[in-house]
Amino acid sequence: MTGGPTGLDLQPARIDPIRAGLLCRCPNCARAPLFAGFLKVVERCGACGFDFTRLNTGDGAAIFIMQIAGGITVFGALFVQIAWNPPIQAMLAVALPLVAALSIGLMRPGKGVMIALQMRNKAGAQ
Repeated sequence: MTGGPTGLDLQPARIDPIRAGLLCRCPNCARAPLFAGFLKVVERCGACGFDFTRLNTGDGAAIFIMQIAGGITVFGALFVQIAWNPPIQAMLAVALPLVAALSIGLMRPGKGVMIALQMRNKAGAQ
């Protein structure tokens, strides 16, 4: 098969996509970083030369991260509200920073997992 993003034969990812995403490393070789900035994906892997320009996650990772962070925060706040009934100001003081921290903290690994899964399933190949 020669229809991969680099035109070379694609082999299945050598590491687990979840692990590659969590480490924010190249899913093909796991040696070079996957991101050039906070969420900007490198064009080519610095170690193996894999071309990432055809792989695009769009807003896919953001949707999953919002669902995860919102679910954890909402169900946690609901439990605390029912169990201890704190004032609403205390709930907002805890819940708003929690959802922001979860969203920002999970965004890079989430996007890394999406890219690794696209690679594993050959989504950018023609």
